[in-house]
Amino acid sequence: MEILIFLVFAGLVVAGIIYGSIAARKRREALMQLAARLGLRFSPARDYDLPRRFGFLNKLSQGSNRYAFNVLSGRWRDHDVLVFDYHYETHSTDSKGRRQTHHHYLSLFVLLLPLSFPEVTIAREGIFSKIAQALGYDDIDFESAEFSRTFCVRAKNRRFAYDFCNPQMMEYLLENRDLNIEIENRALALAFHGHVDVAQIESNLARLVEIRRHMPEYLFANT
Repeated sequence: MEILIFLVFAGLVVAGIIYGSIAARKRREALMQLAARLGLRFSPARDYDLPRRFGFLNKLSQGSNRYAFNVLSGRWRDHDVLVFDYHYETHSTDSKGRRQTHHHYLSLFVLLLPLSFPEVTIAREGIFSKIAQALGYDDIDFESAEFSRTFCVRAKNRRFAYDFCNPQMMEYLLENRDLNIEIENRALALAFHGHVDVAQIESNLARLVEIRRHMPEYLFANT
């Protein structure tokens, strides 16, 4: 009986590995086709330098063994953009003292800005709370009570936060409540847990560009 259980378990593991490999290959192929259609470059290889370049972003500074892969990059709708799958690891110890490795996957969309800006994070209430509290950030309230109830906005530079979260931006974000936004230095970024479906990548790129469009042009007066 024990041998049978072991064989069944081993078979399930092998089947899971095969299924994962097939799914990963299909995703790469779909991303390659998407990149060609959008006029972007595509690289499936692991990129350890990209997380270092953008390590100031909260989502790219957690854990260890951090790397991007399936990277789309180039010029899209007059903006320099990056889209990539992202991996990092965390570790814990179980009740028997054994070290366990946990793999985390995200999808990142980054639009490069012509000017550096101070950090602002915008997310549904509770998502970034622990990180922000550790950094000493306060949740900023706005004139829109609905926006303040819906989103947790944190920034050291409150003036810039108010400029960024102008009435048009707040209205747009209330229509797109699933977005987690971070802006810092020259990066305007959206982060999603897991792998965003390839069919949704172009629409999320469009939302990233729309967020940039709602940034007041006077913020770029020095460029």
